[in-house]
Amino acid sequence: MREDLRAQGERDLTAELLADPDVKAAVAQVEKDKRKAGARHRLLATALRLTPDMAPDVDEIIQSCRKTLAMETPIETYVYPSPMFNAAAVRPERGTLFMMLSSSLLEAFWAPELRFVIGHELGHHAFEHHKIPLAALIENERNPAPPELVLKAFAWQRYAEISADRAGLVCAGALQAGAWALFKLASGLRGGRIDLRIDRFLEQARDLVAEVEHMELADARARGDWFASHPFSPLRLEAALHFARTSAMTPGGVTIAEIEPHVEAVMSLMMPGYLHEKSDAAEVMRRLLFAGAVLVAHASGGMSDVEAERIEALLGDGALPLDLDLAAIREDLPRRIARFVEEVPALRRGQVIRDLTLVARADGVIDAAELAVLHELADAVGVSRSLVATTASAPAELD
Repeated sequence: MREDLRAQGERDLTAELLADPDVKAAVAQVEKDKRKAGARHRLLATALRLTPDMAPDVDEIIQSCRKTLAMETPIETYVYPSPMFNAAAVRPERGTLFMMLSSSLLEAFWAPELRFVIGHELGHHAFEHHKIPLAALIENERNPAPPELVLKAFAWQRYAEISADRAGLVCAGALQAGAWALFKLASGLRGGRIDLRIDRFLEQARDLVAEVEHMELADARARGDWFASHPFSPLRLEAALHFARTSAMTPGGVTIAEIEPHVEAVMSLMMPGYLHEKSDAAEVMRRLLFAGAVLVAHASGGMSDVEAERIEALLGDGALPLDLDLAAIREDLPRRIARFVEEVPALRRGQVIRDLTLVARADGVIDAAELAVLHELADAVGVSRSLVATTASAPAELD
């Protein structure tokens, strides 16, 4: 199993979920019900089993992906009639995994795209994503899970999709195959009439950044995407683009650990915004944002008007008192950082560093003194400095 491909956000959330009493109870119930499973019976009755001699190209793809992902579980493949592009790996029964492919997907996807889709589904099995029983948590009307646990479970599933996408990419061997597959899955188009431009597809993610920020400042209500089980396809492509730079895809590339902060920044767009969220962790995040923003803005001799406007846009009108005591803020900074590290999950810390970088670049330039403060804060809270560099160099319209 290619454990090295698993997204760090998924690792962190898996550990948190499996330690939760409600999740433990749901896992126990699913394991109990597993004895009643009859997936193979249903598939034999309602779908067509694809044997290797019936679909040798599909079998070759599956066997190649199994080898790439170091999987030993035997697989039976089934195709079922559906106009929707869909695929799924059904948890094993009696030691056999079942790969389900819709008829439309099998006919519309070229071999490299199928490698990505099949690798993605095998990744779900390889990473044992079935161990977190999302449905059992969400659909338990008798004993509903706490809202914060539900949000965490959905966030976990979105990260699980990123891990599975990485499995699909190493199976496909190229970013282009994954990009085309994600485009087809998102649009329902079969290709031919549309010239896929990865840069245009990514522009949709850029526009989403601006929309999310606008919504955070204008409306504190819960958004439906917090409860989405899959990341939006443009965000998946953005995460895949970062993964394509790693040594897993490109000889001599960066390590997977180096791209994790960027992936977390992408995924944070589908998490509750801390600027208006009513929780202890969000309050701690806002307190560090205030202190950090003041220190960053004053690092090069004084806070500019545009930096002050940016801080008040984030924290609200009147957030900056007239009698700022810089020495007191600096003296109190270690305490705020300690609380931040203690109470804020690792995958959310990047949101504050991202926003501090946006404050620094509000006047059009981040000088050496401001950069030094940003690096100091990033190091203190365990966020890679590369997130600062990425945010600092992002197109201006992302602000």
